[in-house]
Amino acid sequence: MNELLARRVAGAAGIATAAAFIVEVPLYFVYSGPPPASNVLARLLIGILALGFQLVFVTAFREMIKAADPAYEWVGTLAFATGLVYTTITLVSSGLEGGAVIASDHPIDPTIAVSGTYILYGSVNRLLLAMFLTAVGYGISRTRLLPRWAHRSAFALAAVNVAFVPSLFFGNTPAHFYAANGWGTTALMGAVFSYWLLALGISIHRGATRRVGPGAVAAPRH
Repeated sequence: MNELLARRVAGAAGIATAAAFIVEVPLYFVYSGPPPASNVLARLLIGILALGFQLVFVTAFREMIKAADPAYEWVGTLAFATGLVYTTITLVSSGLEGGAVIASDHPIDPTIAVSGTYILYGSVNRLLLAMFLTAVGYGISRTRLLPRWAHRSAFALAAVNVAFVPSLFFGNTPAHFYAANGWGTTALMGAVFSYWLLALGISIHRGATRRVGPGAVAAPRH
């Protein structure tokens, strides 16, 4: 895959992923008590679609780094590997939640009732996302594929995710900001990542558009 095609695919997939996540997150706050099964399954379906787009994004990002500078292919591979594991863990968590809701004969709040997802959505995902963001930030900074804000914000967001890793010691109340399944640990971090990914996807897409516009020339290698 050449760099231009990788940019196009990564940009489109990043925007699609972010858009789906942005639609999903508010559905967690519609009901104050246990939500109906339709609400839980709807947000899980949107999340599953988002994770499918995310797989495309991490794959295309690896190819984008590789095409820009083969010396940093390993960074793209690290971003792909951590992104893949992050996506897989989240899909497993979604499956656990969905199964519990489908099997229950009354409304349940899977963020509380399904204890197996506490650490998966929380500390595990925060660590994996921090590693992914660090790899993305480093790859962008070394290949100069995107403006400086892209890698600087990736590093900053990675640090914030690391700060939430110890949240597993602080209980399992979703209403608490800093808890294993707290809204800060899960929903807030997911929302911030979604908007960051949206900005990144738009930037990547614009870069691809500039390269094929009238009078466009190849960017110099560094």
